[in-house]
Amino acid sequence: MRFIVSALLLLLTVSLSQAQEKRIRLLFAGDAMQHLPQIHAAQTQNGYNYDSCFYLLKEKISSADLACVNFETTLAGKPYSGYPQFSAPDEFAFALKEAGFDLFFLANNHIADKGRRGIERTLRVLDSIGIKHTGVFSSKSSRGLKYPLMIIKNGIRIAFLNYTYDTNGLAVTGPNTVNVIDTLQIKRDLGLTQLYNPDVVIANMHWGDEYRTYPNKEQRELAGYLFRNGVRIIIGNHPHVVQPLVKNNVNGEIDAVVHYSLGNFISNQQKINTDGGAMAEIVVSKADDNSPVKIESCHYSLVWVRKYTESGKLKYRIIPVQSNKKKVIPELTSPEWQKMNIFATNAEQLIGSF
Repeated sequence: MRFIVSALLLLLTVSLSQAQEKRIRLLFAGDAMQHLPQIHAAQTQNGYNYDSCFYLLKEKISSADLACVNFETTLAGKPYSGYPQFSAPDEFAFALKEAGFDLFFLANNHIADKGRRGIERTLRVLDSIGIKHTGVFSSKSSRGLKYPLMIIKNGIRIAFLNYTYDTNGLAVTGPNTVNVIDTLQIKRDLGLTQLYNPDVVIANMHWGDEYRTYPNKEQRELAGYLFRNGVRIIIGNHPHVVQPLVKNNVNGEIDAVVHYSLGNFISNQQKINTDGGAMAEIVVSKADDNSPVKIESCHYSLVWVRKYTESGKLKYRIIPVQSNKKKVIPELTSPEWQKMNIFATNAEQLIGSF
């Protein structure tokens, strides 16, 4: 009888321990862009439809506890436009949400492309469909109320910060506010962030040089600054190509992570290495309510943007790089398979080069 009671107590202890353990799987995607050929490709008789772009990744994105993407366009309404001043159909944001994304990072060099109208309409549309967003605000008072963005998921408190290097020289009209990289402001923000008692602080940075495959001096120095001031995870965007992943290890465990650039999630860019990107997959956990968060794992997967013609019309589809070409409909051609492999080979070398 004593043995049975002891066994039950042990089982109860293990069960309680497991119940107390907290874990969250985070997913980050790169630049979600809308060049004019993409907008034309999505046009239908009744509007715009992007479902075919994302369906091969929907299961993966939706399975994450929290999926985030760099939303590098505006929802300024008609007339829609691509580079150099973007305005995408609302359906693009709807499709990203339907694919499983929960959080859009908005601080980027194109957010002011359509002025105050573009910023405020983008915020309204995202609010109307229940998408969380950060980095851009309708006013200073709104920033004061909503920044940092705090999300509690699976018992873990996460603070999200988001900044851009610039807005392409376009003035941000008051009262709108766009977070621009300024180390003094960032330090103040991080000080405020600690008052919310986050388990982990994540910064999404729109930085670096376009098409450069290695982080520049400013990126490296800023990453060090963020780590010294309490940031544990940094996700970079803007170069439109994949840059290295760096893990800082302490006593055999991951202490901090920086993905300098995830490259493009979806775009119409043609330069070498811009036809795809990486999705960062990071698991953070804590043993119980009183334990510090640890970065349990940090992995990535590659995606490639397929451009092809169907019934005489250009189409875009994001392909998981590990896909068997026969599983993709229509089946990948040999030249397409070769292009995807070239992108993947270059990306693998870049990500692990530091």
